[in-house]
Amino acid sequence: MSATRNALFGEALGAVAALPGTYGESPSGFRLPDATRLGRVSLQVADLSRSLGFYQGVLGFREVARGDSSSVLAARGDDIPLVELHEHAGAKSPPRRGRLGLFHFAIHLPDRGALGSFAQHLADIGAHAGSSDHLVSEAFYLQDPDNLGIEVYADRPRSTWMRVGRELMMATDPLDVGALVRAASGGQWSGMPAGTTIGHVHLHVRDLTTATAFYSEALGFDRMVWQYPGALFLGAGGYHHHLGTNTWAGASAMPPVADDARLLEWTIQLPDESSLDALAKSLRESGQPVAREQNESGSWLRTADPWGTQIRVEVR
Repeated sequence: MSATRNALFGEALGAVAALPGTYGESPSGFRLPDATRLGRVSLQVADLSRSLGFYQGVLGFREVARGDSSSVLAARGDDIPLVELHEHAGAKSPPRRGRLGLFHFAIHLPDRGALGSFAQHLADIGAHAGSSDHLVSEAFYLQDPDNLGIEVYADRPRSTWMRVGRELMMATDPLDVGALVRAASGGQWSGMPAGTTIGHVHLHVRDLTTATAFYSEALGFDRMVWQYPGALFLGAGGYHHHLGTNTWAGASAMPPVADDARLLEWTIQLPDESSLDALAKSLRESGQPVAREQNESGSWLRTADPWGTQIRVEVR
């Protein structure tokens, strides 16, 4: 959908500019600080060599550490770990839907030009990818060799975001790939650039009421989008979402098992120890599982959502 059509559609809904502080619903108690970010995701894969071929050759990561059956990947422009791959030989690929847990994790590129270069790269190597214009961002979707979902995206400027009432406007519209490639101005893809981050994680859950109770009321995310069919999007600091949850896997969906290729853990990063302490208190008072762990470099929390998805919370 073009920018003009988006504007006309937004006007028809009574949309106005999403200025800071004018959108989102806050939890009733603890609220994650504005400086909240996401850290690395840890994945279980069936064949480490096969996965490295994809994560390096298609996505453009580089390996910064290697264990006997694991690998740590970062952008080519810096050393910040973004993805950990852990081999579990023979792990079974999950169906695209039908399992609770990971729907996709999302790699956030620093600008539209980088996403345009990535789009051209995908075309050059003949890689299949879906695509979408979400109004707040532009995105491509891929599946890794174990059928784990991945989004690669860049944000639109916050000054262009719109809201209807307190709800941020997001959509799944066709992406103008040609315009995106032109935004690269001929720049060649040379791998994930400096400034690449994990932008959000999107999870299959069993129901959105329970997801709201855990991820907003206990963990402290603001609710950003709640009328999208079968989905709830949550974020901190006014971001469109650090977390998506959906019920699209169906009522009979089950959590992954030990032998599945799967998300092992995702990471939330807080700015200071006092925020970590306040979150631990909120989780305990909400009756949620929480464990405090520590080593010479600092302390962190471990918790799990009601469907067993593991979360690490650390100080950045």
